Amino acid sequence: MIEFNYETNFILNNEEQLTNWVESCIVSNKFKVGEINYIFCDDAYLHKLNVEFLQHDTYTDIISFDNTMGRLISGDIFISIDRVKENSTVFTSSFEDELHRVMIHGVLHYMGYNDKTIEEKEMMRSKEDQCLFMLNN
Repeated sequence: MIEFNYETNFILNNEEQLTNWVESCIVSNKFKVGEINYIFCDDAYLHKLNVEFLQHDTYTDIISFDNTMGRLISGDIFISIDRVKENSTVFTSSFEDELHRVMIHGVLHYMGYNDKTIEEKEMMRSKEDQCLFMLNN
C-alpha cells in the first residue's frame, strides 16, 4: 500500500496514477509492494530529520527510512518540496520530472541500489530513467 502525506501546503493532483506507477516499477524489478509512505514537507522539516537521525547539518531533497523485508518493499520517504523546486531549476528539468525522479529514487534504494560510487550512480540513474519511462509512456 502506498500512501501520500503532506506536512506542507503542496498536494499531488494525481495520487492514483503515481501509486500505479510506483507499484509497476517495484513489480517490474521482481519485488513486492509493502507499506510505503511518502511524506512531502519543506526544507525546515527535512533538515530537522537530517540532523536528528543522520547527524547531517545540511539540506537534502530526500531522506528514506527503509523497512524492507526480503523482497517486500516498505519504508517512509520524506521529500522536501523546496529542494525539489530548486533542483529542478539547477538541473533544468520540470518540477514534476524532478519530483518523480526523487520519488522513485527512494524506492530504488529499498531495492538495493546505491549511489555512493560513480558506477552505483550510473546504475541508479539508469534505473530511475527506466521507471520514468514507464510513467511517461
